[in-house]
Amino acid sequence: MYPEGCRTYVEVEQWGQRLCGATRPGHFRGVTTIVAKLFNLVSPDVAVFGKKDAQQALLIERMARDLNFNIRIVTCPIIREADGLAMSSRNHYLSPIERQAATVLYRSLMEAKRMIEEGERDALLIRKGMEKLFAQEPVVRIDYIELVDPETLNPVGRAQDGTLIAVAAFVGSTRLIDNWSVNAQ
Repeated sequence: MYPEGCRTYVEVEQWGQRLCGATRPGHFRGVTTIVAKLFNLVSPDVAVFGKKDAQQALLIERMARDLNFNIRIVTCPIIREADGLAMSSRNHYLSPIERQAATVLYRSLMEAKRMIEEGERDALLIRKGMEKLFAQEPVVRIDYIELVDPETLNPVGRAQDGTLIAVAAFVGSTRLIDNWSVNAQ
């Protein structure tokens, strides 16, 4: 996929530097480059991505539109374990204690949902409510908690219909992500 001396990459400017891209520089350039190469080689009619990585799905959708790929991008719902943890191949790296603690990602999103349903809209207060739950889990370290516009990934000051609440955290040494869209689930 990467011939010797390869110097060409695909990058969705700005969006790839936010959220996960802020702590993983160059990650999305790699993702969009390899996906563009695969699209070029396979020429699919439809490409399916999971909503768990909402940022990746948005970037690929934008890349496909900007580069005139004649592909319909479909985003599938997050599949969860019985306790709410988003399914991920990374979950198998977790020890039993870490696996239990990892549910804080989902629990924090449900705390945000509860706060919003009770009328709270201030993004800072919602983040603080989520952070309180994380503080109870010593093996978990927050990477980010953000309330963003789902189309631009720009931070918002107030939650409204469609706002994406995205969270990333290290559970032990394993980095996990999750999200919830206000009034969408």
